[in-house]
Parts: sequence; structure tokens; C-alpha cells
Amino acid sequence: MEYHFSAIAPQEIPKAHYPAWQHALDTYASETNKSFLTWSQFSDGDLDYRPHLKSATAREVMKHQLLSERRFFAEFLDAPEPPAGEALPAQESTAAFAQRLVALARPRLTFLAGRDENWWLSTHRFFDVDRQRIWIFWRRILHTAHHRTQLLVYLRLLDKPVPAIYGPTADVSWKGADPTLAR
Repeated sequence: MEYHFSAIAPQEIPKAHYPAWQHALDTYASETNKSFLTWSQFSDGDLDYRPHLKSATAREVMKHQLLSERRFFAEFLDAPEPPAGEALPAQESTAAFAQRLVALARPRLTFLAGRDENWWLSTHRFFDVDRQRIWIFWRRILHTAHHRTQLLVYLRLLDKPVPAIYGPTADVSWKGADPTLAR
């Protein structure tokens, strides 16, 4: 797939101490890049947009993402994290939210790179159940995808371009992206 921008470039992703877990680092960096790209499509004037009275605003979704990801890594994966009060950017703009997302992700990649197989497979408390850390990590990835999808719908409703996330969109395509061309 053709992505023309990465907030975290492939060469910036640390190598996993235990190579079998490199996919986790690559996936986390990729998901962070996709969220950065999605958030960057919003203008500051869009931050208080909500498609329904029961929906969160774009600003609230971005704040939730930053805070819940911090909690997942600190509480459930035992990663060194800043206090919750330091997770949000000082200025609330789309650029500041997106930049903070990447700034928080970089040390997490370094932390994850140093973990061995025993760490990934060991269990840890996750709310009220015990789960393997790899399960907790993938749950974080899915949680991120869920909130990014919310914001992708907001972009469509705001009549803004929807970026390519896992493939082409009505706004972004490329040669070879047609699924009917598969062997």
C-alpha cells in the first residue's frame, strides 16, 4: 500500500529484542501513523463537532485516545508513562493533539522493543480479569481503531477527505488497489 507520509518512519521503529515480536512494534507505529493522519484532517474549528447529541466531540475522542492509551500502557503493560495530567497537550489544537499522540508513542516503542517473550506471554490484571500482555496490547490496538473509525465517520459527515487507512477510500486510491484484480 502507498502511504505518502509517516509521523513515525519505518527506519525509526526500534528493533525488538526478541525478533518474533517485531510485528507488535511495527503495528503500533503503523496504527499511530494512521491516527495521526486521521486527526490531521480536522481543522481546529472541527474540534467541537459531534454528529449527534449523544456522540462525543472530535476533541473529546482525541483526549480520550491520549488518556486511555496512557492508562493501558501504564497500568496494564507496566510501561513508564507520564502522569495523566501530562498526557494532554498544553494547547488544544488538532496539530497539538496529533503531535502529542506521536510524542507519547515513541518511548512506548522503545519500551516494547526491550520486552522478551516471557513478558509478552505473562499475565497481568486487566480491569477485573487476568490476561496475557499480548492480549492486552492487541486490545489497545483495537480500541485505537474503534476511536479512529469514529473520527473517520466525522470526517465524511463534515465533507472532508477520508484518508487511506487499511486501503483506498473514495478520496484516496492508487494503481493496483482494485480488489477484483486479485489472483
